[in-house]
Amino acid sequence: MADTIDSLRPPLTTHDSSTAPTPSGSNPSSAPGSPKHPFFDYRDERSHLTDAGAFRAELPTAIPPPVASTSVPSSHTLTGQPSLEHLSLSNPSLSPAPSSPSGSTTSTSHTRTRSRSDSLASKAKVKGDLTSPRIANLGLSPIPGTPGGLASVAVEDQEQKEGQANGLGLLEEAWNGAKVDHGAPVLNAEREEADEIDEVFTAQNPHEALTAELRALYESFQRCLDLRDKYMSLSRQRLEDNPANYDGHFSPSSSPSYAATSYIRPVELPKDFEKWRIYPPPPEPHWKERDPEATEPPVVEGAGEGTSEEERVRFDFGRCEVPAREEGRGRTFRLDEGGVYQVYDEDSPTTPLYTVPTLKQYFQDLDVVLNVISDGPTKSFAFRRLRYLESKWNLYVLLNEYRELAEMKRVSHRDFYNVRKVDTHVHHSASMNQKHLLRFIKFKIRRSPNEVVIYRDGKHLTLRQVFESLNLTAYDLSIDTLDMHAHQDSFHRFDKFNLKYNPLGESRLREIFLKTDNYIEGRYLAEITKEIFSDLQQSKYQMAEYRISIYGRSTAEWDKLAKWVIENELFSDNVRWLIQIPRLYDVFKKSGGVNDFQEVVRNIFEPLYEVTADPSSHPELHVFLQRVVGFDSVDDESKAERRLYRKFPVPKDWNTTQNPPYAYWLYFLYANITSLNNWRHERGFNTFWLRPHAGEAGDTDHLTSAFLTSQSISHGILLRKVPALQYLFYLKQIGIAMSPLSNNALFLTYERNPFPNFFRTGLNVSLSTDDPLQFHFTKEPLLEEYSVAAQIYKLSPADMCELARNSCAQSGFEMEIKRHWLGQDWYLPGKDGNWIHKTNVPNLRAEYRRATLQEEMNMIAMVKENPSALDNSAVEQATSSDAAASSQAPPLSQRAQEPLMTSDNVGAAAMGASGTNLHMPGLNASGSASVNGR
Repeated sequence: MADTIDSLRPPLTTHDSSTAPTPSGSNPSSAPGSPKHPFFDYRDERSHLTDAGAFRAELPTAIPPPVASTSVPSSHTLTGQPSLEHLSLSNPSLSPAPSSPSGSTTSTSHTRTRSRSDSLASKAKVKGDLTSPRIANLGLSPIPGTPGGLASVAVEDQEQKEGQANGLGLLEEAWNGAKVDHGAPVLNAEREEADEIDEVFTAQNPHEALTAELRALYESFQRCLDLRDKYMSLSRQRLEDNPANYDGHFSPSSSPSYAATSYIRPVELPKDFEKWRIYPPPPEPHWKERDPEATEPPVVEGAGEGTSEEERVRFDFGRCEVPAREEGRGRTFRLDEGGVYQVYDEDSPTTPLYTVPTLKQYFQDLDVVLNVISDGPTKSFAFRRLRYLESKWNLYVLLNEYRELAEMKRVSHRDFYNVRKVDTHVHHSASMNQKHLLRFIKFKIRRSPNEVVIYRDGKHLTLRQVFESLNLTAYDLSIDTLDMHAHQDSFHRFDKFNLKYNPLGESRLREIFLKTDNYIEGRYLAEITKEIFSDLQQSKYQMAEYRISIYGRSTAEWDKLAKWVIENELFSDNVRWLIQIPRLYDVFKKSGGVNDFQEVVRNIFEPLYEVTADPSSHPELHVFLQRVVGFDSVDDESKAERRLYRKFPVPKDWNTTQNPPYAYWLYFLYANITSLNNWRHERGFNTFWLRPHAGEAGDTDHLTSAFLTSQSISHGILLRKVPALQYLFYLKQIGIAMSPLSNNALFLTYERNPFPNFFRTGLNVSLSTDDPLQFHFTKEPLLEEYSVAAQIYKLSPADMCELARNSCAQSGFEMEIKRHWLGQDWYLPGKDGNWIHKTNVPNLRAEYRRATLQEEMNMIAMVKENPSALDNSAVEQATSSDAAASSQAPPLSQRAQEPLMTSDNVGAAAMGASGTNLHMPGLNASGSASVNGR
């Protein structure tokens, strides 16, 4: 019998090109060629598996079905998942092969080394076994009475010595190309449950994989997160710290940031504070609020709306409430030796009331974050996590794209055009497009040619005389002669870009038309601003946060700016203001405007402390500040920063012509805002955010300074070069107002912009225009920004609505207004804070974003409580896994979608916040797509 079987076996071709001995009496040349690579290692077996779980490995095991054997325990029933452990079986029931006395049995330690695999492989070659070592352990036997009952059986060493022919029986017709059912390979059950399958395929519990290296990584990230929490809490830049967010329904405990940090500052609002009142009041909803699930149509407001609306928006300064100096609590303020304004109580005039980090503490904390994000393993870890998040997003889109679209179609009335969107980064003096400015200039030349508009060279000039000196008439003006668009000549030339603010290249025209402090007291700029406000109000769903400058040359700048806003009634339901501080100390110093940096600090912040102490001393400024939401720091970030001092001096000693570095500027803005916010919070006045330009160009350390001190930033494109810092921005969901069209003209071409990657990863990004005068062509620059991004980056309607919602959440509009735009609980994560009938963002997506972020936060929090003594249960709790369920988990062969833990992905499993499963809406526990969310 053995001779008969051997005569049917052709010569073998293995990986090492060795050939098995040809049996006597056979002609090798006439024998059919053997299949290529008959010996498969474990990797080959897995690589031949399809997504549907079908086994396609070309193993030449010509085994006529059916095959019968003894039953196998039910715990090893295969699941049909795309893994060798999960091969689908139809009818046969198989059992493990008998133990081999030569050592083929599994050891008590449940391990099998590479040498053992090599031993099995060599035996397979000698015996003509055409299966891999993983399948050579099958226990199959012939079925009595079956015609041609040759079956695949394991060739045991002892049986081979006794001359028994129990090898693989190969039918001749199988080698001649006949289609043969290969049968269903079955693995040794005990060996499959072994902890170590191979030296590079290690099966470990992902909850036990928190190694010392991972622990150190988590601790470093957690320390950075705690530092930011400390700085945000001390400066009262959180949601619950601003009295403008208390609309009668909001409570601090409902804010996510209040519960997410250990640095909780108590809310100390005045006892008589009830709710924040907005004047002029916001408009009433045109459509009355109704249940989104209701079937009744909405009801339109009644007649007389036009008259009441005109009366409502009219600003009357006499109706504004201006409090007097606070009674019963004697508070004073002064500039300390470190260049920071401190607030003192009269009973203890030497002890500051509020804690402000010193300059030394700030730079020490900055070094901590810089050391973390520059560490090699930390960068690799963050890079892999960011890639994982982006890949997970791609999987989510594949599974749920059509479900999102169907969810959006069920929402009545809403689409991208009529969801609220805020231009979170736009400069006021460049907020109009070129055609608008050109039309306004021509109008003024025709209607007011004899108006005196400027005093230059010792004489007054009318508007006609100004243009006659330029040899131009209104007819000569065009977009080309205006020359204010940033074309290719501005790329990496910020100096040329700044010159684009001058119409026709003439600084006198900029002073006349684009300045608030000029001979005509900014009347022209106020008129064109009203026209912009009118355009925004007509669009209804577009808002803006305009940045307007305070330079720090004089303390009178604040009163002049407030007077310009109040007298020209520049109030709109669609607009809020930010104060931008240009970093121009070196220019002021060289011109003799200031003596040292402390003078700049005093000019910027002293009027703010005075109006907080006694609003009646600057009534216009007090009213104007109610519409101011924060501070910005602007200038060319690409300028080289030369460190003149080994240890930075205090502002009063910085008297050189060298401009202080970015981190130095940002600290003194942050430190003085900290004391100011705490004082205004206690008085019931609105507080301010720090939202600087950061990461547009220059050093990436600017982003690190912003991470500690700023509530949100603008641009941030350099985050693509610092993966660890990008990961921290993701974990804290720091707002990033990105302007791809602006970057395309100045620093980074549009196709290389990291905006789409940031969005897919899950960073809190929004789209903004920056400077419509230089970069845009249409009447609606924000929609132009969205439309170009949608075309180039292939954004879906849900993507654009999510970006619009992000812009509203990032903005500084009051809580009452945001509730109307986004829903009652808009600040809550996930679907709890998403009202789809207002935002048009699918709840499925909102829940995906929440779950993904929560998994990452839980992963980092694994070391937060007790980094030195973490047991398995603590890890499982931190990763949202039930310890009891984990202890009763089925064996490996029953777990769907759980790859083996290799040396490459053991860290990934430890990083995963819920083991190795992908938990996302639309994907059930078994890894398959769910239908209708069930």
